[in-house]
This record gives sequence, structure tokens and C-alpha cells, in this order.
Amino acid sequence: MRVGIIGTGAISNKHAEAYRNIGYKIAVCTDINAEAGRRFADRNGAEFVTTYQEVCRHPDVDFVDLCTFPDFRLQAVEVCAAAGKHIQVQKPIATDLAAARRMIEVARAGKIKLGVVSQHRFDDSSQFLKTAIAEGRLGKLLQCDCYVKWYRSAEYYSRPIKGSWATEGGGALINQAIHQIDILRWIAGPVARVFGFWQLGALHKIESEDVINAVVRYASGATGVIQAATAFWPGYTERTEFHGTKGTAIISGDKLTTWDVENDSGAPAPVARDVASGASDPMAISLEPFERQFLDFGDAIKNDRTPPVSGEDGYDALAIVEAVYNSCRTGLPVTISLAEPRLEKAQT
Repeated sequence: MRVGIIGTGAISNKHAEAYRNIGYKIAVCTDINAEAGRRFADRNGAEFVTTYQEVCRHPDVDFVDLCTFPDFRLQAVEVCAAAGKHIQVQKPIATDLAAARRMIEVARAGKIKLGVVSQHRFDDSSQFLKTAIAEGRLGKLLQCDCYVKWYRSAEYYSRPIKGSWATEGGGALINQAIHQIDILRWIAGPVARVFGFWQLGALHKIESEDVINAVVRYASGATGVIQAATAFWPGYTERTEFHGTKGTAIISGDKLTTWDVENDSGAPAPVARDVASGASDPMAISLEPFERQFLDFGDAIKNDRTPPVSGEDGYDALAIVEAVYNSCRTGLPVTISLAEPRLEKAQT
């Protein structure tokens, strides 16, 4: 597979390393900072071009990897759809649901694959729990939570666009906890109702939240808590917890660290202790789930199937985020339409 990368900032280097490991070639790249883009191109044996349109239309590209801030999404999807190029975008899918919906519609009309990078779905822990919970090994789910109590430095937020509503769509919830929200929805099912409180710029000089809490009710009747922060020094390993009538499972970082299940049977749980987490360093994350997702996206292209983390999945995670934000703004609980987020499949 040959990849074109738009945006050569920090996360693109992780992506580039993963591509090298799986044998994909970075054919071309671009960045608004031409000097940084050329350095990235030199490191990765790629061609540098000056516009994103050139990447999206490049004859040597099988798919585009969009590694920009989330306010720049729809523009690239539109050019890729017109050029017949598949595209995966870095999380979150967009800064708002209107843009996310349009991305899905454009990708469907252009008959291209649209994926969202949510690599933690490909962790051994998440893969195991998806199957085990579906098989009923935890019984009926009662409570499903995530706690993302991280720390980011003043330097991290030194650029005005960081933590801004216009460019990033918000703060800790949409940028840091979006991974855990995606895992909760994927495993525990749709969220029906939320009620949230936030603190805007509690520690950092940002306009959005660096501390936020929400109470959640799932469509199944289970309840839960979502906590996200970038204000808690020195940063603590994130946890995603599932409590059922038969037991409890907890993912810490990228590993399943707790599997306490009464009278359990089935495949052994991959319980581990050596976890990777971006609690205080955004780059202190494992490459393997990226490699797995990128291989899977390539296979989806080759075999003309929908990727596991599709545009609709990105939309669903963003719908939860937007509902929590709306609750924080209004001081009222917000109901999420269980029909609205599920658009017609973009790729069949």
C-alpha cells in the first residue's frame, strides 16, 4: 500500500513508523509548514508537494492519511472522493457533527472508504473484551466508565489553536478521552443520555475544558461515568471499566489489568501489568495497534469492505462528546437520538 500524508506534525511520525513496520510506503506528503514537511519527506523517502490537493490526487497513492487538526477534514475528503482516493482521518472525525455527517455523505457518493484512526480498538485488551462481553461472560452490564486523568504542560498549550473550539473542537474530552469514549460505545453499546459539568481553563490558559465530568445512561439501561482532564499533574494511566452481574473487567492504558469474573469459562483473559499510556507524554503509546489498524484499512480497500472504525463510528463517538458539551453549556441533561448518528453505511 502507498500512502499520502497530509500534516507532518507529531502524530504523523508515529504513523510513519507504523507504516515502515508493516511494509507500507509513504509516497507523498504535505504540510502548511513547508520546511517541516520537507524534513518529514526526507526522513521517509517521500515526495513533498505544496498542497493537500496534490496529495489527494497523486497517482502513486492508494489512500490518504489525514494527520491535521480536526477543523481540517471535510476539505480533504471532498478532494479524495472526487479523485477516487480512500482516506483515513486522525481522531476526532471532525469538530462538529454537521461536518462529520457531510464527510460520510461525500465519501459514500464518491464510493471511497472513510476510516477514523481509533487504534485502541485493536489492542489485545479491547479485542478480547469485545468478544467476551458479547458472549455474556460479565453477565448483564450494569456500569461502564472511563477515567482519563491526564496532564499536559503549559508548553503543550502554548499555541493559541490548542484547546480552542474552532480548531480542536474543545479540550480534554474531544482530544484525549475520545479514544475511551469510542471503546465504551463499541463494547457497551449506544449512549442514550448524558449530564455533564466542566471547568474551562481550570489550570491552563485555554478557552475549552481541561476538567470535565459526565454521568451516562446507556440504551441498555446500564449507567456510567466519563471523566477527562489534562490538568492533573503528573498524569495518571487512563482506565476503562466494565462492571456486570458476573464480574468486572478493567483496561488500564492499553492492557487488561483486571478480570474478576465469577465462575468464568472460555478463552483465558490476556491480563497484563506492563501498560502504555499517554498520561503525561502524548507519544508514549504503543505502535502495534496503529500497525493493526493500518493493515486492516489496507485490507478493507483490497477486499472492498467497510473498515471496522468507519466514518459512522467516528460520528457516534463525536455525538457523545457533543452531547456532553451541550449539557455543560445548558446545565441540563441531553438525550442522544439513537437513530440519528447511524447514517446509511458509507461503504458497502
